[in-house]
Amino acid sequence: MPLGGGNKCGCCQKTVYFAEEVQCEGRSFHRSCFLCMVCRKCLDSTTVAVHENEIYCKACYGKKYGPKGYGYGAGAGTLSMDKGESLGIKPAEPQEHQPTNNPNASKFAQKFGGSDNCPRCSKAVYAAEKVIGAGNAWHRGCFRCAKCGKGLESTTLADKDGEIYCKGCYAKNFGPKGFGYGQGAGALSHTQ
Repeated sequence: MPLGGGNKCGCCQKTVYFAEEVQCEGRSFHRSCFLCMVCRKCLDSTTVAVHENEIYCKACYGKKYGPKGYGYGAGAGTLSMDKGESLGIKPAEPQEHQPTNNPNASKFAQKFGGSDNCPRCSKAVYAAEKVIGAGNAWHRGCFRCAKCGKGLESTTLADKDGEIYCKGCYAKNFGPKGFGYGQGAGALSHTQ
């Protein structure tokens, strides 16, 4: 520690005292100086990215030094018209679109574009809403007991003739009947 109280700040070069010190890559900073070089956001150990002697937030670092091109950016569902001029990036000239001349799509493309049909409503079932049960793909909303409408899971499911039931309804409708099988004295019965 140099004479005069503390280390020098990596940003403003003034003395940094212990109570206000943030360390990064062996250098000391004032808390108020520990900011992204581009957007000036406050940084901490989880959001800092270092390039040579400069500190950035991860977003600005990615824009300036990260990979470029389609699929790299601010994240899914975001639209940014920023081309990076503020970071010293020269935008590439757009190239003319070249359509494919192949009329036969690959088997992967044909399979990727398709979907299963729900046995209950006969509509297409896509990956985000798919539940597998009884060897079929179902919508989450259709994955219910055919008798009582109770929501099902793989552990509470019983199937017969392509239809799905909760274990209670399955036992009541398709299970063994007679004395000792839930219909005798002491068994609860549902009357309508």
